[in-house]
Amino acid sequence: MKNLLLLPIRVLSLGTGAKSFAGNPVIGSPLLNRLGLHVARLVLADRAMAFRRLLLSPTVAAGDRAAFRRDGFILKSDFLPAAEFAALEAEIRALRAPGRACHQGDTITHRILLDHHALAGLPTARRLLSDRRYRRLLGYVAGRLRVPGQWVQTIRSGVLPGPPDPQTNLHIDTFQPTMKAWLFLDDVDEASGPFTYVPGSHRLTRSRLAYEYRRSLGERDSPDRLSARGSLRVPVTDLPGLGLPAPRAFAVKRNTLVVADTRGLHRRGDVLRRPSDRMEIWAMARTNPFNPLPGLPFAWCDRLDLALYRAWLEHQDTRAAKRGGQPSWRLVPPAEGS
Repeated sequence: MKNLLLLPIRVLSLGTGAKSFAGNPVIGSPLLNRLGLHVARLVLADRAMAFRRLLLSPTVAAGDRAAFRRDGFILKSDFLPAAEFAALEAEIRALRAPGRACHQGDTITHRILLDHHALAGLPTARRLLSDRRYRRLLGYVAGRLRVPGQWVQTIRSGVLPGPPDPQTNLHIDTFQPTMKAWLFLDDVDEASGPFTYVPGSHRLTRSRLAYEYRRSLGERDSPDRLSARGSLRVPVTDLPGLGLPAPRAFAVKRNTLVVADTRGLHRRGDVLRRPSDRMEIWAMARTNPFNPLPGLPFAWCDRLDLALYRAWLEHQDTRAAKRGGQPSWRLVPPAEGS
């Protein structure tokens, strides 16, 4: 009876970014996916994003567009003037604000949301987030006019007892094109878990479609929890069959900006020196996958996004408290997050 009552909602969720094969019997249906449901959602989301990026293409340089089309990412070394970067780094390292932390395997990811409350005391960070060049690069890859969510992110690897961080497995975030960006405040070398990306893996080729079609038929019952939830884990040995090169690790200097489509194959690199930590300004945007328009550049839309995000976090807090546990992203007081 419960499944019958929820069926209309689950069908309607096909028009959203819902991705879980295990959590939604419609999305995970082997019969419907054999008929092409998953592939149809992939193609429609891809075409909608392509149109949005086309509309925004005049806002970024031709060389950046070409690099993104080829590789799936844009890399900018020495992104900020040296004095501006030094001021930004000093501000962020001195920041003491409530945040949230997620424990995965042996790794803690800590984030502080850069909302208007946090930015009130961060003039250099405000300038970065309003910088036209920065906003346009992120907006082009995200396919949206509005400011994406921004956080101060610190990744501490090898600091907990437990298995390896699951983010070190090569994966895609979801079926739709998405944007994530990193402005690194620390040097990142090969030993400290660098962001790693398979160049060109953002493209929806015939090989990629065939691969995702095969995976969709049985992913609902996958023993890998994250794959079953729609974030497919992909063995490196599958790359040649997809016509893809070896992954590229971003061992980069501080003040490097990377903006990537994380529908492409990526992972957090292996940490060879433990414990290891790095700090960055991190941004993410994941919009409705089937909307062909880049949205409205109004500040009230950004405020609404933040209000909905906070409401979702509070809902997760409430649910976890009722179960006597903690949410995936747990509250961290300022002293712990510093």
